[in-house]
Amino acid sequence: MGAYQLQVQIDQDSGFCFGVVYAIDMAEEILAEEGYLYCLGDIVHNDEEVERLKAKGLRIIDHADLVNLHNEKVLIRAHGEAPETYRLALQNNITLIDASCPVVLKLQNRIKTSHDSKENILIFGKHGHAEVIGLQGQTNNEAKVFQDIAELDTMELPQQITLYSQTTKSTDKFYRVKEELIARGYEVKANDTICRQVSNRDKDLPEFAQKFNKIVFVSGKKSSNGKVLFEVCRKHNPNTYFISAPDELKPDMFLPGDTIGISGATSTPMWLMEQVKAELESY
Repeated sequence: MGAYQLQVQIDQDSGFCFGVVYAIDMAEEILAEEGYLYCLGDIVHNDEEVERLKAKGLRIIDHADLVNLHNEKVLIRAHGEAPETYRLALQNNITLIDASCPVVLKLQNRIKTSHDSKENILIFGKHGHAEVIGLQGQTNNEAKVFQDIAELDTMELPQQITLYSQTTKSTDKFYRVKEELIARGYEVKANDTICRQVSNRDKDLPEFAQKFNKIVFVSGKKSSNGKVLFEVCRKHNPNTYFISAPDELKPDMFLPGDTIGISGATSTPMWLMEQVKAELESY
């Protein structure tokens, strides 16, 4: 223990969700056997974990690279992919190692069914996000995507709407959007497709956040649910810091004897939170 005698505890409910664990386990197994593996996009929205896997031979490629790749194995990460990716793989004799999260696959399927039934689909999600691109792909990119209620003001919307959500959005916000659309006179068929591993964290986190003087929230800057969960922490404990790596911490953020809770996104590896804990305990 350092001179500050900080009392530090990691939120045991935080860390990788099962979709990410599944993708990383799959990648590590193939890397151990073959020494390298291509992955379409960052395997997880956490730079530290991506670097760890790159050191084991993971090669991150994008869709433009895929066009020129032949006769190789390529991992599809938990976020899922659009149908176009599968067509291209077939064409280029690429073996896809599909680690799409089952929650995302189920949602893709539901959106495709809605689209085939000629429904007007609206997706509450982040523009350009990997999962959202895969979802739009189920509708020939005809589905409209919006990030927040304000954006709806600028959209021409049909009278009847089928509303879906990216799996890592906030449940509260989803239902607020639904109510707002109904209040504006639209007929809304709402499908709550938010992952329960994310929404349950929404529920458990307030209790965790209130137990400590300060919260250190560890997440990659690209993580969508990282943003959601950080806001939940900050709402229930204003002394919440967002960091991506231990070197962003400074002793002057803390007072001797502080109690500190460490939490993270569903894309934050436990080993990184352990490093943050060790850093704090050294003060």
